[in-house]
Amino acid sequence: MKLEKFYSSVFKIALPIILQNMLMTLVNMLDTIMIGRLGKVEIAAVGLGNQIFFLLNMVLFGISSGGSIFIAQYFGKKDFAGIKRTVGIMVTFSFIAALIFSVGAIFFPSALMRFYSKDAAVLALGEEYLRTVGLSYILIALSFPFQFAFRSTNHVILPTVTTAVAFLVNAVLNYLLIFGFGSVSPMGVKGAAIATVISRFLEFAILIVYSYRKKFSGCGSFKELFCFDSSALAKFFKIALPVILNESLWGFGVTMQNSIFSHAGTDIIAAFNITGSISQLTWVFFIGVGNAAGIIIGHKIGEGNHDLAKAYAHRFAWFMPLCAVFLGMLLFPLSALLPLLFKVGPEVITQAQRMLYILMCLYPVNAFNMFFIVGLCRSGGDTVYAAVNDIGWMYLISIPLACVVAFVLHAPGYLIYMAICTEQIFKASAGLLRLKSGKWYKVLS
Repeated sequence: MKLEKFYSSVFKIALPIILQNMLMTLVNMLDTIMIGRLGKVEIAAVGLGNQIFFLLNMVLFGISSGGSIFIAQYFGKKDFAGIKRTVGIMVTFSFIAALIFSVGAIFFPSALMRFYSKDAAVLALGEEYLRTVGLSYILIALSFPFQFAFRSTNHVILPTVTTAVAFLVNAVLNYLLIFGFGSVSPMGVKGAAIATVISRFLEFAILIVYSYRKKFSGCGSFKELFCFDSSALAKFFKIALPVILNESLWGFGVTMQNSIFSHAGTDIIAAFNITGSISQLTWVFFIGVGNAAGIIIGHKIGEGNHDLAKAYAHRFAWFMPLCAVFLGMLLFPLSALLPLLFKVGPEVITQAQRMLYILMCLYPVNAFNMFFIVGLCRSGGDTVYAAVNDIGWMYLISIPLACVVAFVLHAPGYLIYMAICTEQIFKASAGLLRLKSGKWYKVLS
């Protein structure tokens, strides 16, 4: 295996995914910055309101990521009927999940928000945001399966283009609706929600119309997509259900972490939201390369090229942490820009900067974990081990420890953040052992 072929294969797939995730991150960061100009209550309200979408996003990611395991291997085998059938299963269950979340956000926003905060001002704004943004959930759910299918079948450009359009539309509408312009009255957080709904609609429309016109591999007729029977569902959920449970429980665990930060204080949750927005600027690289690893290794397994699949796996295992050493350093200069980007108090800025320093130190470990869970175990069908490793340490170690640090020791926000991050070390240790054992490698029939 030549090095040149390895890197060209990786970045041919990874770069469009990196760009797409960068644009998605910029959309989220733009929301955070614009809302942050209104104050810490607004930034906390939108950040906590978006935890509902984050939970849905994890469920959708689990469904589509689980389906992508099949699609990547089917693509290697040239089984296009299997690809379309898998997309149909993904669409069906994504729609059901989104419908449940939309009903909750639109009709029961108060009950959802009270899980995260008791601050009356934060609750009022968060409820207003949820009632509107909940309309976008079904559009996102229908886009997800097709985006993942296109990535796994080497159609990686279209999802990037649609995300770029959504970014531009969202940016313009955010400015107009949040702050007002001309005859348009300022709408604050509700304006941000309306901008999100409109941009998501355009993203979905362009994705579907163009892909069907070009007859991409994942596009099929109603019959081709939804002709699955009980045996197809059983095979799908045998592999995909651990991924769905993994992402759903992991997402719920992250919302619990947000709840801990929120109950520790509005300043602390604001700092945590700022940290997340900034860190995503560099983390998109690892999302892209991790997903590329899964697609490439999955293709090789589907082709029956077992030695090359394993060789790629070991190369990714050191390549991603090495990149993390250098990219993690970018968090330091980014942390210095926080006072210029966010209109919040100095205590919030200090807490956010310290959280970024902690994250910078853990970046190589986090990068390996991204590769191991998303790139290695899922492409190899080792989804049960991935799920146990990914969520076990969170619920057994990091969440209980963070509760002690926050509510017993009443420590500063950055120490709570450090407690949250402890799971990554345990996760990486178990991942290295699994990689060396070779037990992650499974061929799907």
